[in-house]
Amino acid sequence: MSYEMIAILMFASMLLMLITGQRVFAAIGFVSVAAALLLWGDGAIEMPFNAAFKLFNWYPLLTLPLFIYMGYILSESGIADDLYQAFHVWFGGLKGGLAVGTIVLMVVISAMNGLSVAGMAIGATIALPEMLRRGYDKIMITGVIQAGSSLGILVPPSVVLVLYGMIARQPVGKLWLAGAIPGLMMAAMFIIYIVVRCKLQPNLGPVMPAEDRDIPLREKLKLLRAGIIPFVIFFLMTGLFVMGITSLVESSAVGATAATVAALIKRRLNKQVLENTMRKTLGISCMFMWIILAALCFGSVFDGIGAVRAIESLFITKWDLTPWEVLIMMQLSYLVMGMFLDDTAMLVIVAPLYVPLVKILGFDPIWYGVLYTITCQIAYMTPPFGYNLFLMRAMAPKEIQLTDIYRSIIPFVLVMTLALILVMVFPQIALWLPEYVYSR
Repeated sequence: MSYEMIAILMFASMLLMLITGQRVFAAIGFVSVAAALLLWGDGAIEMPFNAAFKLFNWYPLLTLPLFIYMGYILSESGIADDLYQAFHVWFGGLKGGLAVGTIVLMVVISAMNGLSVAGMAIGATIALPEMLRRGYDKIMITGVIQAGSSLGILVPPSVVLVLYGMIARQPVGKLWLAGAIPGLMMAAMFIIYIVVRCKLQPNLGPVMPAEDRDIPLREKLKLLRAGIIPFVIFFLMTGLFVMGITSLVESSAVGATAATVAALIKRRLNKQVLENTMRKTLGISCMFMWIILAALCFGSVFDGIGAVRAIESLFITKWDLTPWEVLIMMQLSYLVMGMFLDDTAMLVIVAPLYVPLVKILGFDPIWYGVLYTITCQIAYMTPPFGYNLFLMRAMAPKEIQLTDIYRSIIPFVLVMTLALILVMVFPQIALWLPEYVYSR
């Protein structure tokens, strides 16, 4: 049997297991180990063993549980709720102001957590009911929350970019900096769309009643204090890292400690908050650890059978595609897979193939990591099985139907596609900041 056929059978077996509901790490790990044993015999048992030690020796992996802990303790202690109340008052006088405030909230939550699920949960439970009560169009605001929550996998400290850095063997610090400007650019594009749309159709985002906004300036400024804590934490975590004062792991420890101290100062650090935070942190961290372990083993098998060289030969020699045509095909494959898989599963399935190919084609793997992440954001919201679509359906109130959720994402997917094209055409949008910081 040819190595090409072996690669196809491995992919088919893995996808079949995923479709039947098996856990991602179990499907990937089982196919990897089974293929290794069938190809190379008993000696192949060393492959998962070596992958495990490679995982445990990767120092930046320590950041993963610390960032997840930081996000959950801020969420569980209600600090994110306070922040939304401040946005509610300050943006309420603008047409579509609460939707704009929700996007800003999502950016802050992304900077505190690095996971899209946390932003979705906070937006659906805090912002969505409030905007519905204020007469906002249910279709528009459903799209706002889905689009805003997707920023969690691009704005630093993105957990997905940490995983990409592990699998692609790229510096996580550079990846974070590369994702910062595209993430903020995309948030700004969302805000511009909301403001323009609500100006043209004021009924979609009515202004908040004057009696709700007519509070003394002193009280408004007092509400702003809710935003001080998240921004101080973000500065201590990311700012010190960018200035070269702390390392990546030290920054994650600073963020986790600062979040704990903030909850303590607010007198919200009790046994229940700690227990919920620890349980969720442990569950998410262990899930990612198992997935990375399975991905490393899967990549080792693919390296062993020469699949990367086979795909290079297929795209460049047999099909005679240009590097940009190959890149576009790779991005389209992510969109198709995103209809069925989450971002982590997509990454570990194809990264062992695509990242070496990106280097061969002469593209920057840091830049490609940003392209991958934006494409995942689009795939998250692509019907029929986009990951965010079903998260929203599970969290939204009964008056929001699945058809409303599908309709809500159309303009935001178009905005994200425009952002993807801009980053592809102008790579410096992603590469300027890491080049500037690391050249000093």
